[in-house]
Amino acid sequence: MVSFKDESKAVIDFIADYYKNIEKYPVQSKVQPGYLSSTLPDSAPYSPDSLEDVLNDVSETILPGLTHWQSPSFFAYYQASSSTAGFLGEMLCSAFNVEPRFLIDSLSSNPEYLENNASKSNVVVDYKDWQVTLSRRFRALKLWIVIRRHGVENLMRHIRTDVDLGKQFEALIAEDERFEIVVPRRIVLVFFRLKPKHGLDGNELNRKLLDAINSSGRAFLTQGVVAGIYAIRCVVGATLTEERHMKDLWNLIQEKARLVLLQCSP
Repeated sequence: MVSFKDESKAVIDFIADYYKNIEKYPVQSKVQPGYLSSTLPDSAPYSPDSLEDVLNDVSETILPGLTHWQSPSFFAYYQASSSTAGFLGEMLCSAFNVEPRFLIDSLSSNPEYLENNASKSNVVVDYKDWQVTLSRRFRALKLWIVIRRHGVENLMRHIRTDVDLGKQFEALIAEDERFEIVVPRRIVLVFFRLKPKHGLDGNELNRKLLDAINSSGRAFLTQGVVAGIYAIRCVVGATLTEERHMKDLWNLIQEKARLVLLQCSP
């Protein structure tokens, strides 16, 4: 008889293999809505299935329908619950040696202050910004494990790495005359777009570009509107994201930009 210990190990191995191979999956699901219904039996099984069968079903039917937000090529963010946000705020206070009373309006007009002083003590942290950029990494059920196993030191290192990747990505955009930064980078959030060209509508141009990027399955970005300007939004922050992923993203953006400009040119 299979023991709880054996099955637990099998589940852990399954999760570990998923993370190991996550880059093989399209970041955004390619399946049609309702696809799962055709794979389900008409009724619940009378006898329990083996764990092996369950995990095979997850691999073959569940994973293809997911948007893999854990992917290093997922450059968007989710919102956190208020309880998770509170814990995260306490961690950031500890990480940067600040008092909670300084967390509402300190960096709203000067995010560069944190980047330039993150290694020093008595840094004032803009909690609102960090809630947005870090929230998708922390879920309420996982938070305690993250705190215990990441530690403040690793959290600080991770934040600094993400900021550096955001800077590098912003620099790549600035070097290409076809693109522009819509608003200055905010920590790890980069707003950019293709410049309007030859009478083409800039908003529609960038909608097409974003759709081309996301439909490729190689990355996932989101959009935003600033003063009526439609722009593409990139947030660096997935746990597995490295410099090579940022370069791959930029190559993908340039590739799709060339195609979109060709298709839209009069």
